[in-house]
Amino acid sequence: MAMKIERITLYHTEMELVEKLVTSFGGEALRPSIIVRIDAEGLTSWGEAVAHDVPDYSGETTGTVWHILRDHFGPRVVGQKIESVEEVRALLGVYRGNPMARAAVEGAVWDLLAQAAGQPLADYLHAGRYAEPRRKAVKVGVSIGIQESIAATLAIIEKRLAEGYPRIKLKIKPGWDVQLAEAVRARYPDISLMLDANSAYKLDDAARLAELDRFNLLMLEQPLWEDDIWCHSKLQPQIKSSICLDESIHTARDAAFALEVGACRIINVKPGRVGGFYEGRAIHDVCLKASAPAWVGGMLETGIGRAGNLAMASLPGFTLPGDISATSRYWEHDITGHYTLNTDGTIDVPDKPGLGAVIDHDRLEAVTTMRAAVVPRSSEGF
Repeated sequence: MAMKIERITLYHTEMELVEKLVTSFGGEALRPSIIVRIDAEGLTSWGEAVAHDVPDYSGETTGTVWHILRDHFGPRVVGQKIESVEEVRALLGVYRGNPMARAAVEGAVWDLLAQAAGQPLADYLHAGRYAEPRRKAVKVGVSIGIQESIAATLAIIEKRLAEGYPRIKLKIKPGWDVQLAEAVRARYPDISLMLDANSAYKLDDAARLAELDRFNLLMLEQPLWEDDIWCHSKLQPQIKSSICLDESIHTARDAAFALEVGACRIINVKPGRVGGFYEGRAIHDVCLKASAPAWVGGMLETGIGRAGNLAMASLPGFTLPGDISATSRYWEHDITGHYTLNTDGTIDVPDKPGLGAVIDHDRLEAVTTMRAAVVPRSSEGF
């Protein structure tokens, strides 16, 4: 059924994190987000852009996302009648780049169409494409930023293990790597452990990275440049640990190339990084066909983005725990209902129609710093 997108509203929000997350390129305590609301045919749907205020992880920022959504993507979509995500992708296909802004619009459209179909987003994404059913709950892990000391890191690991997380990810950088891993393995020899470099190393650091092989890592995530696949293909044969690519993978083509040339053995799929659930599912399909493990990463999302990530992680090819921790890991008071960790280290996938996120409108109003209604535009010149 064709649905007319009657209104698009943008919200710039800011919420304080429970704990500041420090990576190789810095840290943040106040997390901004851009929230997209679509109203169509009596339904309301939601999407989230996961850019930062500064262009560190990505070239996109909350400022650029706001501009692109308000002045380009939003006007292109509002007022249109749509029946499929593919139609919205075609509308936005005249533009290049801006995957995080693109993912926010597309996410709201997925939510809208799944609601109209009376299906949870997880079922709508699965769509009978796979022999295995989608999961009702997904295994999750927790990401721990760079701490002031190894002792502080060990204390946080102990806390997270006690909470029930089955996989620990530690952020590393040159000088905060081998000694850290050695101390963690001495205390916790059997935990599922991975390290994330966020592009902090160079190919010349191969010997240093090879020292990490003795710590039985689940994976070493994104050691080299964020725009690189080829040099990772030179690094992987020099180390035993499985490289996982994150920032380097933007499309299914990137994933196929990376696996073909041996740049990695594992791929992290972040819907916001790759432009939305459609491309995220396509990357999942590449990994599934290649029997390459994949997992869903996180970007400090609100409950809107978290609900979508849980739906995506329910697909059968996402075989490793994702970075989709419980709400309490990030927020004291989210803009949606809370997601909690089960005793088996899983989080339930929302089972209500659409995204399944229950919006706390009072909280949304309280954390909104700027709002805009998108104005339709009949044509654009190029």
